[in-house]
Amino acid sequence: MKRAVLVLAMHGAPPLDFPRSELQEFMALHGRVAHGDADTDESLRLRYLELEKKMRTWPRNAENDPFYAGSGELAQQLRQETGLEVILGFNEFCAPSIDEAIGLAASLEAETIVVVTPMMTRGGEHSEVEIAAAIERGRALYPGKKIIYAWPFAVEEVARFLASHIKKYI
Repeated sequence: MKRAVLVLAMHGAPPLDFPRSELQEFMALHGRVAHGDADTDESLRLRYLELEKKMRTWPRNAENDPFYAGSGELAQQLRQETGLEVILGFNEFCAPSIDEAIGLAASLEAETIVVVTPMMTRGGEHSEVEIAAAIERGRALYPGKKIIYAWPFAVEEVARFLASHIKKYI
């Protein structure tokens, strides 16, 4: 049995070659539907979900989604550094979703699922609320798994990391 699997929770970005008109429509609906506007009718909600699925499953590569490619590079480096299996999950725009990534991790023979995000500072809706909510949903769905959110980062550690990086340039 594996001791742990890592879920790398990334933000996600729309692919550069996604049809512009559909991206604009998605973004217009996103604010209304994703944030629970009570006045949104069912047909708009269904259209939003259709566009979201199309965007999340759009074929990705380094040219049409450099963020996705960079996320994969980070996952590969984490595999090398930790020796753990790393599963990418995306908060928005890309597949798999964080919920799906947690589900995939739960299907593996590991007792512990560690979720981490490179979003380093407190106060962000994604890291503080949305990723945390996906983890709570995972804990409810997979009670036999220990799901840990390796976040937030200590401010001192983030500052040391950034200072070390800055020193390379000055």
